[in-house]
Amino acid sequence: MSTPVIQTDAGLAGWQAIVAGPATAVIASDFDGVLSPLVEDPSLSRPVEGALDALARLARSVRQVAIVTGRPALVATELSGVSGHPGLGELVVLGHYGLERWEAATGKVTTEPVPAGVATARGRLPGLLTEAGVPDAFVEDKESSLAVHTRRLEDPTGAFELLRGPLTALAEETELRLEPGNLVLELRPPGIDKGVAIRSLIESTGARSILYAGDDLGDLAAFRAIEEERENGLTAVLLATRSSNATELIEAADIVVDDPSGVVTVLTALSDAISAR
Repeated sequence: MSTPVIQTDAGLAGWQAIVAGPATAVIASDFDGVLSPLVEDPSLSRPVEGALDALARLARSVRQVAIVTGRPALVATELSGVSGHPGLGELVVLGHYGLERWEAATGKVTTEPVPAGVATARGRLPGLLTEAGVPDAFVEDKESSLAVHTRRLEDPTGAFELLRGPLTALAEETELRLEPGNLVLELRPPGIDKGVAIRSLIESTGARSILYAGDDLGDLAAFRAIEEERENGLTAVLLATRSSNATELIEAADIVVDDPSGVVTVLTALSDAISAR
């Protein structure tokens, strides 16, 4: 398979570094919108055909393969089907933006304490949504964060904008942070994001190169962290899908694909290049 279109010199250098030295490389990816198509009901997310096999093939050569997600680690593990998958015995899932870590090698989850503000916000949300006139907005309780989805509503964009103000105020009152995404507003503990998770992953593995794939605004923190690490000598490939139409993320990427099937194509091309080296 031929090398995908790499739009930047930094991305090309990252690709070449991973191919030349896979033993010091990390492959990390978001789940929803990257390995799995976006769906209205988050509980129905499943990986696109070939995604796990592509990761498993890379896992034979690289230092670490990881999934980095806002979902609880065990939820992402169950939905993705990675547990017990041949070739993914060393996979790591960083859930709750890094608050949780699941390791396939042990099947165990380690977690950081959840701030009290999450429980307070959980109790306040039903009344807030009713007062805002959108009682049917879907609340995804991730235990350490709360995501309010408007995708299922009749006017999803209007509901999203309607809720932004009240949820911002609730975040301030509960000492949480409001993170917007693709028709979702998430109340999250401060100091926790995918950038922090990626930095931890790079440090723990001693990675000298990384490919990170994302699709939404929540992945910007990971992109920015990697860009900063590039200044310290890390080589990297930033891969974005158009699943969420996150313009800023797409503009910052080295490689852009339309959907999770495109991600599989890129990962397969990378493993082909490693095998051929």
